[in-house]
Formats: sequence, structure tokens, C-alpha cells
Amino acid sequence: MKINWGTGIVLAFVGFISFILYFVVRMNSENRAKHDLVTEEYYKAELGYQKEINDVTNAYKLTNKLAVEKTEDGLLIAFPKDQDFNKITGKVSLYRPSNKQLDFSLPISLSKTHLLIPDKRLLDGRWDIKIAWQYNKEEYLHKQSITY
Repeated sequence: MKINWGTGIVLAFVGFISFILYFVVRMNSENRAKHDLVTEEYYKAELGYQKEINDVTNAYKLTNKLAVEKTEDGLLIAFPKDQDFNKITGKVSLYRPSNKQLDFSLPISLSKTHLLIPDKRLLDGRWDIKIAWQYNKEEYLHKQSITY
């Protein structure tokens, strides 16, 4: 049987479409490729975005800024020195884009002007840090991405 050029083109298209569909189905059904949203309640979080912008602006206006630094003991978060550390409350959230199970949050309870996150809690790789704190009824937010 002889295949003419029209049949060859149709067979090439069918083969190519089959090849693409195979990978689409495989990636959607495989457990290794989790396609999760960044937050579980994405639309609810989106409604509070203006408050987040205001909090970031408040943190930007500070004369002494919050500093995040990698040390031998872990991740050191130094709060502004002009704020009394006994009056600072809030939460530190660490988000790992590559693995949802590694995400965690810590409450801010300071005995000094800094907070240390131990080295054993952080694996090597990229982390997104979100530090939300309150001081004298004013709210602040610091966001940063680091490679640990």
C-alpha cells in the first residue's frame, strides 16, 4: 500500500496531537506534579490586598527598617531598634514554593530586639518570608524572598 502526501500529513498531525495529549494527561494525573494554589482561600485573601499594601507602606516609611539576615545559627530577623520589643506582636510566615508541606508560621514573641529561626527548620532552597507585626496600634508588613 502506498501512502500519498495528504495521508502523510494527516498521520503526522494525529501523531503529534496524540503525543501532546499523552503528556497533558500524564502531568495532570501524576502525584509528583501538584498544582496547588498559593493560598487555599485565594479570593478571600485578594479582598484584603489593599490592607496589605498599606502595611507594606507603613514598614517602608520606618526610619529603622526590619532586617532579615542568614547566620550560622539560622535566620535572624532584627526588628527596628526604635520600637520597644516588648510591645511588638505579630506573626512570621515562611512559604516554600516548591513544597507545601514545608510551610510554617511562628508567632512573634520577643525577649530581645531580634527573632532567630533555627537552622534545622529551614532546608536549602528558596523561601518567601512574610513578617506581619503590630506596634502601638500600627500594623507593618515585610515581604522578602531568600535563597537559604
